[in-house]
Amino acid sequence: MAGIGRWPIAIALVSFSPSSAFAQTALSFDAAQARYDRSSHTVSAADHGVEAARAAADAVRTLHRPIVTASVQYLEYQKTLSVDLSGPKATTLGNTQDFLASLPATVPPAYQQIAADITGRLSQALPGLFEAIPDQLSYRFRDDVLRPTVQGALPLYSGGAIPAIQRAAQGGVAMAEGRRAQALNLARIDLIRAYFGQQAAAGLLESARRSRDALDAVLSDSRKLEAAGVIPHARTLEVEVARDTAERVYQRADLSYASARDDLARLLDLETGVAPTTALFVQTRPLAPAQAFLGNEGNVPEARTADGGRQVADAGVALARSQRLPQAYAFGEYNFNQSNALPIEPDWTVGVGVRYTIFSNIGRKHSEDAARATAAAAADTAAEARKTATGATMRAYNLVEAARRSFVLLDSSITAARENLRVQTVAFREGEGTATPVIAAQAALDAAEAQRISVAYEYDLALAGLLASSGRLDEFSGYLARADQRLVYGAGQ
Repeated sequence: MAGIGRWPIAIALVSFSPSSAFAQTALSFDAAQARYDRSSHTVSAADHGVEAARAAADAVRTLHRPIVTASVQYLEYQKTLSVDLSGPKATTLGNTQDFLASLPATVPPAYQQIAADITGRLSQALPGLFEAIPDQLSYRFRDDVLRPTVQGALPLYSGGAIPAIQRAAQGGVAMAEGRRAQALNLARIDLIRAYFGQQAAAGLLESARRSRDALDAVLSDSRKLEAAGVIPHARTLEVEVARDTAERVYQRADLSYASARDDLARLLDLETGVAPTTALFVQTRPLAPAQAFLGNEGNVPEARTADGGRQVADAGVALARSQRLPQAYAFGEYNFNQSNALPIEPDWTVGVGVRYTIFSNIGRKHSEDAARATAAAAADTAAEARKTATGATMRAYNLVEAARRSFVLLDSSITAARENLRVQTVAFREGEGTATPVIAAQAALDAAEAQRISVAYEYDLALAGLLASSGRLDEFSGYLARADQRLVYGAGQ
């Protein structure tokens, strides 16, 4: 019984826990965090989201450049031409007959009769000759052609659509980066919960074991005193009930520790389990004033994501406005097979064009109004994200300070509880006291030490929440290194 109340805080948990019968991987918190950042599918998915958003932004960065395409077409075609000859044929016949009638007058008088006979015969023969010419001539042509061409188009004025699309893509990058920061913060807070949760469970298991072993010793002394006739059997039964209660508490603590160990092992993807080497910690000196954690609300992941959404929404307004403006462009085409081109096809073309939608089947004004409303909603969301971050920071700061104060006050409580247990134990041994005060004193010490462990864990979680809400979670390891109180359990150093 001499050791009751004098158990050291640092205990090698592996010496008693059945759940530590196999080899575990010793990891400091920083090592566990580095491993988790590499292996977490949540973080990896967020990384891929950022890569996709950046690639999309890169894809639209060159929208102002020309588009040049090459195409090859194989064409087989047929062309039919029809020409009406009836009018030209009648005109030609009349002109020819008039010419023949005037021809005799142009020769010497001695030959005019001969010329008249000849032209008369020709005039009589002309209708028959012209009759052989059809009134309509049809021509049909079939061919095939290989048509290799290059086309180019250059946007000259898009009404603001191109800059809007580019700004929206950059807003998408900001949103993806904000979501990645959110995912990383949540993942790291989850790791802090699991890592230091296993340490807390180890401490509570150790506390329960000490309580059970202490009551085992009291029960042994009670049986000896009963055998000597110093105390009645009822007192021994009282101690036995208390000892059995302590055993049940120990069994529950052992199961809780096993669950905490499995939780951390799954989180870090280590089948053999993890032996944390970084202890629960508390900085007994107060943190900097709460105002020191404010003013960085625009850098918290939620605000960054909301700002990216606002940028996308603002770009949507410009894009909707561009639908009401004209667009100008330059274009050109060159045919590489000019010798075998279609009859109506040019060898090359260049030009400029303007396009304006006079009537649209979508209400463009309503679309712009909708985009403006979306932008206003995004601005409100961004403002609310900053407000929420400020509130979360203040609440987390108060939680950290409350846990720190409780931890400091528990030091004196534990000292007093240990001294009370020592006094009650001595009185019980000397036969001057009963087992009831010893049991009560042991229970008070156990409760104070368990509360100290819980408060230290609460401090670590609240500190992580404070740093996350103020956009400074990367500084967690720095606060850990500066802590002046550590509760070491298991493999912790």
